[in-house]
Amino acid sequence: MTPLRAYIEGVGVIGPGLADWPRTADVLTHRALRTVAPTVLPAPAALPSAERRRTGPVVRAALAAAHEAAAQSGRDAATLAAVFAASGGDGGNFHAICETLASDDPQISPTRFHNSVHNAPAGYWSIATRAMAASNVLCAYDGSFAAGLLESLAQVSVDGAATLLVAYDTDYPEPLRHARPIADAFGVALVLAPQKSECTLARIEAHLTDAHAFTFADAGLEALRLSNPAARALPLLEALACGKASGVVLDYLDDTRLAVNIDPS
Repeated sequence: MTPLRAYIEGVGVIGPGLADWPRTADVLTHRALRTVAPTVLPAPAALPSAERRRTGPVVRAALAAAHEAAAQSGRDAATLAAVFAASGGDGGNFHAICETLASDDPQISPTRFHNSVHNAPAGYWSIATRAMAASNVLCAYDGSFAAGLLESLAQVSVDGAATLLVAYDTDYPEPLRHARPIADAFGVALVLAPQKSECTLARIEAHLTDAHAFTFADAGLEALRLSNPAARALPLLEALACGKASGVVLDYLDDTRLAVNIDPS
């Protein structure tokens, strides 16, 4: 496989004890300790009030990361093509729908219904930013971040246009959590561009490999990496935060992983 290549211009992160990309970079480079605390998901201020009230955790995680990455890149969010990647949707909403369907009054509200679809975060993003560019939404279970990164890099290579990648997943209440034990919300976003610019943070290249996925020596970071499909991005983020050329291997499929090289020069 010929490596796919792009240039990273913006990063956004939100997760347990990780409020944003600067805080995450400090934790990954051991300049700061990670506070073990639940993810704090801000209300998406860019949405009109009516839509903002309807958003659940999955939309808030996706939009928080996406807005941070777009702002750092300096690009107009409305012009960015987008790829949204998640292993599931709004678990709390699914739980509420199942409870309603099992009740004596199985009437599902329109808000519950439209938040149940997998592309809900992409729809809210287009409302918040007035984005008219194409967006794709995909799912690849625990390999969703790697699948989203491959799709984004392919789009940048083929279309020659900047693309926003947003990967996110949120926790499930019981009894769904027993089957899908995602501990907390995590979101990550990257703005990828076809050419180097004054906003470039690093060049990224990726190709498929059968090498073993990277694991953290730090037990806390490794537990976080495994706790949420979107958090499988953490080795890439660590390489980017360190600011030196390096390579990592990310989880993707059972017998295929994704090798990623980061070069800030």
